[in-house]
Amino acid sequence: MKPIISNSDYSTLKSLITNCPPHLKSREIGQLAEELDKAEIVDDKKVSDDIIKLNSQFEAEDIHTKKTWKFVLTLPSHANLKDQKISVFSPLGVALIGFKKGMTIQWALPGGLKKIKILDVVNH
Repeated sequence: MKPIISNSDYSTLKSLITNCPPHLKSREIGQLAEELDKAEIVDDKKVSDDIIKLNSQFEAEDIHTKKTWKFVLTLPSHANLKDQKISVFSPLGVALIGFKKGMTIQWALPGGLKKIKILDVVNH
């Protein structure tokens, strides 16, 4: 499965990754760079509303535990867990950006390999 990324998100994320100081580069940043390299990059107006992109509100579920999360995917500088905003550089953010409602993704998160189903996506 290839993530679908808008031109503007692609440019923003590539710039963030390129300009990230070496001492701050994490495994997730490397994984995000790999995901961007294999992504389908499309015109902003052609990205459907059910795809997770920057500033999307989404709900996802761990298939095994049935635990659900509701977050807004943000740039690292806007991330704030108490406001339910997670960074695109977080393990869950890297796993889900570019994928759409109804899809199930398998990804290594801090708690181990997880199967995550995207239950809902809202883009404003």
